[in-house]
Amino acid sequence: MTKEEMTDLIISSKKAKGLTWEAIASKVGMGETWVASACFGMNSMPENIAKSLCEVLELDENVCAALQEFPCKSWEKTIPQDPVIYRLYEIVGVYGYTIKEIIHEKFGDGIMSAIDFSMDIDKEENPKGDRVILTLNGKFLKYSAW
Repeated sequence: MTKEEMTDLIISSKKAKGLTWEAIASKVGMGETWVASACFGMNSMPENIAKSLCEVLELDENVCAALQEFPCKSWEKTIPQDPVIYRLYEIVGVYGYTIKEIIHEKFGDGIMSAIDFSMDIDKEENPKGDRVILTLNGKFLKYSAW
């Protein structure tokens, strides 16, 4: 089973059961953003969590095995047309060098890890229009010289 086939089955079951990522994550004892990412094939799940997720969604052993496989993290190199994803590209395009410069000023020469990393997506109700809060939390990794 491919990661894409796995994702299709997970999404179909999620919809059929009327579950949210938050509800699924709560049932398996993990964060909703990480669970969704693993279900979209971008992270691998430990066996116990994969089994728990498959029980919640009533999915078979093939899905469980696919969830545990190490991902090949790749994506299309063209800018996506989906408005939510496009806006994230726009943010990095407009603010990428600013983010890089401020990280370097505050931490030194290095990068923010995408491995030792967490992300939270929250909603802030606001009378002028609800706000999306993205929190990216990655360990600073200093470049080394040798």
